[in-house]
Order: sequence, then structure tokens, then C-alpha cells
Amino acid sequence: MTHQQQRDQIRNGQGFIAALDQSGGSTPKALRLYGIDEGKYDSEDEMFDLVHAMRTRIATAPAFNGAGVIGAILFEKTMDREIAGKPAAAYLWEERGVVPFLKVDRGLEAESDGVRLMKPMPDLDSLLARAANAGIFGTKMRSVINAASPSGIRAVVSQQFEVARKILDHGLVPIIEPEISIDIADKQQAEEILLDELRAHLDALPEDQEVMLKLTLPETPNHYRPLVEHPNVLRVVALSGGYSRDEANRRLAQNTGMVASFSRALTEGLSAQQSDDAFNATLADSIDSIRRASVAG
Repeated sequence: MTHQQQRDQIRNGQGFIAALDQSGGSTPKALRLYGIDEGKYDSEDEMFDLVHAMRTRIATAPAFNGAGVIGAILFEKTMDREIAGKPAAAYLWEERGVVPFLKVDRGLEAESDGVRLMKPMPDLDSLLARAANAGIFGTKMRSVINAASPSGIRAVVSQQFEVARKILDHGLVPIIEPEISIDIADKQQAEEILLDELRAHLDALPEDQEVMLKLTLPETPNHYRPLVEHPNVLRVVALSGGYSRDEANRRLAQNTGMVASFSRALTEGLSAQQSDDAFNATLADSIDSIRRASVAG
């Protein structure tokens, strides 16, 4: 019953998915933006302790609940820890009404043919088994597209769907994220190629299999509408990709059926130095603005 309740929330919820999944490579920047520079920690363990404290502060804030935040993507080390005395995934769902997802990729290969494929994931099956046991609903994995390369984009989408099939076999819902860099000159052409590749792979899925898509906000509003309406797509979510929160919200509101899955744009304005009242108020304003942009379409 829980899985169906979570599916219904992701399918129909009037909110967005928070991305709290910064990994080893992106955590130092996230902490710097939060007001904690590298001089404040001496080891990777201390760094992850600090970012977990930041995530805990976000997840326990009054506004962080299923009314506006329908789901949250966790880093593996977050899944393995507790929030307010409960395993992280259980806390999110049972206490906050937020559906838990897990980032499963192991980072990116060097760029080739205009794209960066995902690194091998030799321990994927064991990670997925742990995730399912922990109460995780779905997963997220990211590739990057830096040019409108038909063969490169085809390779990205093929790899994403190959891994997605393994995730589906574990009873989890994969979020497929082929991110197009926002500052490339041929972004619109890349979006056209990506749309065609995604539709072809979605059309090949069995009727009873559902995936989610996490996509860069497009240059043409509603460019991805055919994917929003595809019967094998549970939900299409948008990444902020480096846009400011205001710009990301503006673009998002123009795309019917897409909802946000923001990371940096969600935490914009939050600081370790803020009082709890100031922190909670800033986060509440952020959640409200992203939620309104998500349901505007």
C-alpha cells in the first residue's frame, strides 16, 4: 500500500522534488554556499558530517513536508544515516510525507563525443537491494550533454535506459537525468535530438513499466510536453542547472506538467549562520516559490 501511496503522490502531488543528493565532488561547493568553507573541516568524514547537518536542518524545517515537497533525492551516505532519530528514508515518509529517492550513479566519465557518460556501477545490485530495504521509492542517475551530438546523445540515453531496466527489476522507479548544459551554443538543437531519443526508448518499454525524467529547462516552452503525456512516464521534473531560482521558476512556469527538482536553487539564501527562525523563514519562502512555479502550468 505504501508504494501505491507514494506513486500517487509523485504522480498527482502539487509540489516538487527536492534534490538533497550532493556527493563528494559537489559537497564542498554546497557547503561554501551555505557559509562553511573548506577551512572548517579536515577530512571527508567531517565534510559529510557538516552536509548531513545541513540536510537535517532542511528536512526537519516546518515547511519541508509533503504539501509542497512531494519527494526528496538523497545521497547514499544520507540514506545510511538518521534524521531526528529515524533512518533518513523512514523519517522523510513517515514524519514529513515526503517520498524518498536515492542517487545511484558513481559520477561521470571524461567528456567524449560531446557528452559525459556515467561511470560503471559494479555494486549497483547490492545498492538497489539496500535501498529497497530502506524504504526508498526510486532512484536518480545523471549524465551530461555538452553538445548537440546525435551519436553522443544516443549513447547517453541508451546507457540511462540500460541501467533503468536493472532498477525496475528491483521494484524501484528510476529517474533518468540526461542533463543538457545550460550555456552551450547549440542547446536547442541538443534538446530536439534528446526528445527524439527519449521518445524512442520510452516507446520500447513494456506497458507496465514507468520511469521518471529529470531534464534541463528547455529553450522552447512545452518542448517536452510529449514526454509529460507519455504513458510510461510517471512524472517529468526539471533541474535548475545553474539558473538562479527566479530564472528557473520563470522557465518552469512556462512548461505545463513539469515540476521542479532543484538543488542549488532550493538552498539559495540559506546559511549556517542564520538563526533557526531566519533559516526556516527563508526555506519556507523558497519552497513556496518553487511549488507555485511547479503547479503554474
